[in-house]
Amino acid sequence: MAATACCGVLLIVLAGSSHAQETTAIQSVNIVYSAAIGIGPQNGVMRRDPSDIIKVGDLYYVWYSKGAQSHGYDATVWYATSPDGHTWSEKGESLARGGVDSWDEQSVFTPNILVAEGRYWLFYTAVPKPFVNKGTETTKTAIGIAVSNSPNGPWEKLDTNPILKTSENHDDFDSLRIDDACLIVRDGKYWMYFKGRQWNKSPGETKMGVAISEKPDGPYIKHSGNPIIGGNHEVLVWPQGQGVAAMIGTVGPKSITRSILYADDGLHFSKTHAVVDVPTAAGAYRPEAFTNSGNGAQIEWGVHIGKRRGTLPFIERFEVSQQ
Repeated sequence: MAATACCGVLLIVLAGSSHAQETTAIQSVNIVYSAAIGIGPQNGVMRRDPSDIIKVGDLYYVWYSKGAQSHGYDATVWYATSPDGHTWSEKGESLARGGVDSWDEQSVFTPNILVAEGRYWLFYTAVPKPFVNKGTETTKTAIGIAVSNSPNGPWEKLDTNPILKTSENHDDFDSLRIDDACLIVRDGKYWMYFKGRQWNKSPGETKMGVAISEKPDGPYIKHSGNPIIGGNHEVLVWPQGQGVAAMIGTVGPKSITRSILYADDGLHFSKTHAVVDVPTAAGAYRPEAFTNSGNGAQIEWGVHIGKRRGTLPFIERFEVSQQ
């Protein structure tokens, strides 16, 4: 009998057998928080929903929703840079709202980034006007893309936007909300993980799906097995070895919340780690996210939504450590 460890789950292999028996040896990771100087608490200013972080030259880049309300439904997309991931310099607005009667007239928010084909692809969620957030007239969300030759912009919104819409079938998990794109390159294709909420369901019933494209600008085709994770109100995934890991926050079945899940195939996830003091709507530094290398490791740091009594949401740094 031999024992091996895979992504935090102990595998027991019986001698003379080709089968592995998975035990319940779930490990734990701890989250440590510190200031993201320059994009932290500020009177009258909301910053939330940070993207994953990329490094270009000597600088780290992050994008986020910015506005004057605590929620993201009245915001635009801004960005900041940092030489060390601790002290940030806000550079300005990356994406403005769309024009009158456009699909993104009310708000553009919850951005994320893809680097592919020598260009930068900024994914974002948006809603049109008039915007309603309750009852049978609730406004549906959609996901779009803007592209630039530089992480500093200028950004051009695609004519094909929105590139991912809610389902027209009220029985589907993403018939009301589709949001929070998180991109990786896998098997030479572009995998966009996202969250969805069913019509007439509460935010606590949000689930996760994936859509896959041959090209960075789409079309993105929703996987037939969606939803692939039965909970989570925010989306953070990264390549880990040959598979994909996902961090789950506080929303969903208790069996998976506050945890890290892993899937060899990027689709069928199981729990590998418990997460102590899990971050909120986190974005991480994922250096192997777009390389298709098969060498991705567990994330080490990132940023998330910080909360403090008497202030609007702000950006805060986190670090991951093994217990």
